[in-house]
Amino acid sequence: MVFAIEEINNSTELLPGIKLGYQIYDSCALVPVAVHVAFQFLNSLDPVFSTGNSCSQTGMVMAAVGDSGSSPSISITRLISPFHIPLVSYFSTCACLSNKQQYPNFFRTIPSDQFQAAALAKLIKQFGWTWIGAVRSDSDYGNNGIASFLEAAQKEGICVEYSSKNVFNTLCCISRSKAVVVVAFASFGDMKILLEELSREPFPPRQWIGSESWVTNTELTRYSFCAGAIGFGIPKSIIPGLREFLLNLSFSEVIASSVLTEFWEDAFNCRLKNSAATVDKKVCDGTEDIQNLQSQYTDTSQLRITNMVYKAVYAIAHAIHNAVCLGKNVTAQCNKLTKLEPKQVLTELKKVNFSQNGYDVSFNANGDPVAIYELVNWQKHESGITEIVTVGLYDASLPVGKEFRINRNITWMEDSTKVPVSVCSGSCPPGTRKVLQKEKPVCCYDCIACPEGEISNTTDSADCLPCHNEFWPNAKRDTCIPKPVEFLSFQDILGIILATFSILGAFLAIMTAAVFFYHRTSPIVRANNSELSFLLLISLTLCFLCSLTFIGAPSEWSCMLRHTAFGITFVLCISCVLGKTIVVLMAFKATLPGSNVMKWFGPPQQRMTVVCFTFIQVLICTIWLVVSPPFPIKNLTTYKEKIILECALGSAVGFWVVLGYIGLLAAFCFVLAVLARKLPDNFNEAKLITFSMLIFCAVWITFIPAYVSSPGKFTVVVEIFAILASSFGLMLCIFAPKCFIILFKPEKNTKKYLMNKNQS
Repeated sequence: MVFAIEEINNSTELLPGIKLGYQIYDSCALVPVAVHVAFQFLNSLDPVFSTGNSCSQTGMVMAAVGDSGSSPSISITRLISPFHIPLVSYFSTCACLSNKQQYPNFFRTIPSDQFQAAALAKLIKQFGWTWIGAVRSDSDYGNNGIASFLEAAQKEGICVEYSSKNVFNTLCCISRSKAVVVVAFASFGDMKILLEELSREPFPPRQWIGSESWVTNTELTRYSFCAGAIGFGIPKSIIPGLREFLLNLSFSEVIASSVLTEFWEDAFNCRLKNSAATVDKKVCDGTEDIQNLQSQYTDTSQLRITNMVYKAVYAIAHAIHNAVCLGKNVTAQCNKLTKLEPKQVLTELKKVNFSQNGYDVSFNANGDPVAIYELVNWQKHESGITEIVTVGLYDASLPVGKEFRINRNITWMEDSTKVPVSVCSGSCPPGTRKVLQKEKPVCCYDCIACPEGEISNTTDSADCLPCHNEFWPNAKRDTCIPKPVEFLSFQDILGIILATFSILGAFLAIMTAAVFFYHRTSPIVRANNSELSFLLLISLTLCFLCSLTFIGAPSEWSCMLRHTAFGITFVLCISCVLGKTIVVLMAFKATLPGSNVMKWFGPPQQRMTVVCFTFIQVLICTIWLVVSPPFPIKNLTTYKEKIILECALGSAVGFWVVLGYIGLLAAFCFVLAVLARKLPDNFNEAKLITFSMLIFCAVWITFIPAYVSSPGKFTVVVEIFAILASSFGLMLCIFAPKCFIILFKPEKNTKKYLMNKNQS
């Protein structure tokens, strides 16, 4: 402070021709003493201690610099506020002092704890710590600072396990708590007491996070168990000429001042004459070399708070300059006779904006400067000395998310290079979600796997998100993947088996037709209406082959083809069987005397019957295709984890009418075959038709419940099985006995054997 005032008084640019006087008081960091000295200078009483030229008796206090503590500053500013005397503090950081309604005359060159609290919370969040302990001084600085920090921490999702202001309670909390990180918003004095207690007995290692009041103080670095501590401090600065000013101290000045005497005796471990120091110490004789003295007094490499004092003095000087001087620099003209009031200085302080030694000085509407902090780290060297190292910077004026800039490696507790972990519950990996533990803070939770069909693709997800209809979670449930598409394909084992049987059936039908054609003049072929037999074999071939349309990925054309082809070919097949059954009945009716029934059901009538019955089915299918044809769909409901490609019926009525018509013809054919089964002849075809229709009806009756209840592609399998089973039933029951006689029992392939009515 004295150095800055002497600089200003010797300046030709700032307050030229005007000298600043000053009085220095020691508040002893106590509120009662601070209040006492405030009353002293308000009542123009003699100062407790002063340096420099005494002010005239008529001199008025224009402004005050101080105090270092927030509580004394609050008391002082309340006392001097009615007199409009501005108070510029260099170390009072309580956020409460930004309240201009309560403290309209308060300014400071050090940032408010509101900024520091937000910075500490963001620092803790950046390193992933969510479960911490908090220690504070039981003062305005500690209580308001920790309150601001807790508010900022809550916004960042950080939980505080404990918050202690008592040394004994703090020791208990640290030893019992799970939190590895401890935030200390405490004054230097309180922190020194706490660390001293901690050093007396072993405690679990903790990662200390410090506020600027103690984390940059080199005196505390002797507590080696705190190595690795990090925190925010006022940026280091350089004040040109300060070291020389400090060292320019004569022995005579030391003898004349009680304060300097105490300093000199402590620095050189000696005693001055007539001093109360220990008698056994050597006597200080003036030969002591202050130039080579290594102490906190001569060390100007860590000027942090010192620069805040320097800027506070210059801020007041600039405010006075703006009030009484016109112009700036060497052209400034100052009126020494101007009667200056503290209120004018207070007004001008709000407007000051200057740069001193490269450091900008200005105040916002709350009397606070721009918040810029250095991130410091206590790093222990191989020599065992702990050094305070600047590892980064925090600038509150930068955009959100860009305030931090870490430019050097950080050493953590226990000399580790790995970031310590301090959480109540570990992170929930993707694929899980957080579920809060009962009666616990939000940072304590369990990780529960996402439910079926949902995923979480971020760490510590609060909720799981459902996948799109056509997607399904992977095994880890951290991403949605396309559902596998399923349909009866030619690559499936079932598809291969059914396709094989289909082709085999068609091959048998063709071979049977070839055998019949080769033996078309034989009695057994001629006796069984060879024309209808060939037509029946062709329709059976088509029935076998139509089952192939059900295999493969459904398309618009395949969906329409498979059902209509199935319906028409089966009606053609049943129509042929029905025609053969009617022929058998008519043939035996024609053997009765006077019967001419065969002329009413000859070959033309047989062909017409088959055509008419088949045409009706063609008409039904045409109407179905026109009104509401089958179409391919993606079935997403049968299975959650896969998509079934299938053909929707379009019109269920159309499908069941087609199937019902086939059933009606089959039932009619079965009834006629039953009526003709006991007619005479060694080879009565009606018996074979009866068995074939019995198999046919049994297959399709069981098909209905199986078709309705089968899921996914098995619906198609059931339908193909019914087609193949009924087709093989017709094939084997009607044509197998005839082929057996033709190929293996040719002696029975005679008209005499077939017409022998005496053999059953």
